[in-house]
Amino acid sequence: MNGVLVIDKPAGPTSHDVVARVRCALRQREVGHTGTLDPMATGVLALVLGRATRLAQFLSGARKRYEATIRLGLATDTWDRTGGVVRRLDEGERLPGEVELRLHLEAMLGEQDQLPPPFSAKKVAGVRAYALARSGQTVDVRPARVTLDEVALLAADPPLFEVRVGCSAGYYVRALAHELGERLGCGACLERLRRVASGPFTLARALPLEVVERDPAAASAAVIALEELLPELPAGVLTEEGARRASHGNDVTPRDFNRVPVLAAERAVRLLGPDGRLLAVARPGKQPDTLHPAVVLK
Repeated sequence: MNGVLVIDKPAGPTSHDVVARVRCALRQREVGHTGTLDPMATGVLALVLGRATRLAQFLSGARKRYEATIRLGLATDTWDRTGGVVRRLDEGERLPGEVELRLHLEAMLGEQDQLPPPFSAKKVAGVRAYALARSGQTVDVRPARVTLDEVALLAADPPLFEVRVGCSAGYYVRALAHELGERLGCGACLERLRRVASGPFTLARALPLEVVERDPAAASAAVIALEELLPELPAGVLTEEGARRASHGNDVTPRDFNRVPVLAAERAVRLLGPDGRLLAVARPGKQPDTLHPAVVLK
């Protein structure tokens, strides 16, 4: 199988666990994912199968959307409910109200340097941060440039508050919960996290992991074909000769196209064969008016 299979990940397994279980269920070696979900998180986990694994670099940077529950008055060392408690609001201490909460959430919107959680998949000197943290070592993770472009308070049942989040790839909702607790002065951690979309992949096209394991035929039918991927990129249709050149990794020029794509500086382009199949993804070549296949899907 070649394409993307969207899994509705259950709470518990790691993203790597899900990949391993799908490999076993589908009896397919080439399976990867396009963006890690924490074990406690549920929801959209887009898996790349077969030749689509070569497109992971183009799919992993997609915008993400989440629904999250934040618990105020409790801070942990992992910044979520699975960690050890480092602070608990004393009984009788006042929790911030909805108005104050909304104001601080809105103040966190925009492009920012976000400090990842100490228990995260970020690498420090080649070692995963969570491995260092679990061994008791001090974790010195560097801030990452990310964007929070949407945050909305959906429901309130103090001390639990449900929010909707839209953000760039690499954004940690755990870090949002932790920072919110710091801003409010009461401490906070992430109670629940569900990814509802990763780029164009949504829960509407997702299969529960147990369905994939029970019914591989249903999984096969749910695979999103290569030709449906990366619709945001311009596409050009090659001639037979152009298709042959692109398939061998050679640069193509306007004369190699039946339909020339609309080009933008530094932007990738989908190269389609005369039959409409996705052959490669190209980037601007070193020579003027050329495209170089960065990834070839033979």
